[in-house]
Amino acid sequence: MEKPLIRASLARRRLLAALPTTALSGSGKLTRWVASLALPGAVLAPAAARADNWPSRPIRIVVNFPPGGAADVLARSVSQPLAEALGQPVVVENRGGANGNIGGEVVARSPADGYTLLMSSAGVTSINPQLYPKMPFDPRTELTPVAAAARILVFLETRADFPAANFAEFVDYLKKNPGRLSFGTPGVGSSPHMAAEMFKAMTGTYAVHVPYRGAGPALADLVAGQIDFTFDPGPGLQQVRAGKLKLLGVGSLARTPLFPETPTLDELGLKGFDADSWFGFYAPAGTPPAIIDRLNAEINRILKTAPVRERIIGLGGVPETTTPAEFAARGRLDAERFGKLIRERGLRAD
Repeated sequence: MEKPLIRASLARRRLLAALPTTALSGSGKLTRWVASLALPGAVLAPAAARADNWPSRPIRIVVNFPPGGAADVLARSVSQPLAEALGQPVVVENRGGANGNIGGEVVARSPADGYTLLMSSAGVTSINPQLYPKMPFDPRTELTPVAAAARILVFLETRADFPAANFAEFVDYLKKNPGRLSFGTPGVGSSPHMAAEMFKAMTGTYAVHVPYRGAGPALADLVAGQIDFTFDPGPGLQQVRAGKLKLLGVGSLARTPLFPETPTLDELGLKGFDADSWFGFYAPAGTPPAIIDRLNAEINRILKTAPVRERIIGLGGVPETTTPAEFAARGRLDAERFGKLIRERGLRAD
């Protein structure tokens, strides 16, 4: 069978051969024009060949947050089984900063050949463009959704010695001490930050925001007592079990089986409180559809395996499988949902 590039070359030679001799003489403009007719096929052929041969070398997953957070755990949970499925090493690289924009830009600027992926919260495409006046790239057009990985819940946690035994006492304490307490988040515009802003708006309270470069550093300072509370995307639940943090509520519409006795904030009086965030994989825009489809199928299969499901559930999340189009649609819903909050609260990241 002729390969695409060979077929394109043969077609060009046959077209040139069919022209009168006089048409091939003189300035050569006609020759160049005819050659250009065959050029698109010749240009597209290498891309098709790359998709056919993919993967032939290691794949990199860029996590746009530091180690220890939900994105990092999800990437590392999927990377090894994905390497086994594809027959190539899959390397996880953390590039945190600017609420995911730094790592997101690294992937957006990478070749669209299927060898560089991004693991991120959907906030990089749905929240950041509405929060940052000067984005270093446009994630809505320069990144392509590949597959969701999980819906991550957030948990309202305080330092272990916080002078409140339950949610009602916590809110009361905040109201009596406006501006004297602080909360940490993985960064401005992160889902925990959106959860905290939603909480403050619904309770009429005020506390100082301390943004970090990821959930891990924020949790470390919470355990150390440097900040007072956080909306944790899951990694801090181990500290809750160890008695080093205090869990007051779940920021989702449904309770978690990990702590079935802990009520949701909706149940505690904040009707409709839902700060769930979707995490998943993205590729540079222009990545061949065949590669996107293969990655989507493999990631969805991996998410259904018991070890990965248990790891995600242990994180406090819910495994989610989607098509690329379904994942993109979820991002648009989050953009609308959190965009309203950003405008109402006058949030801005410099």
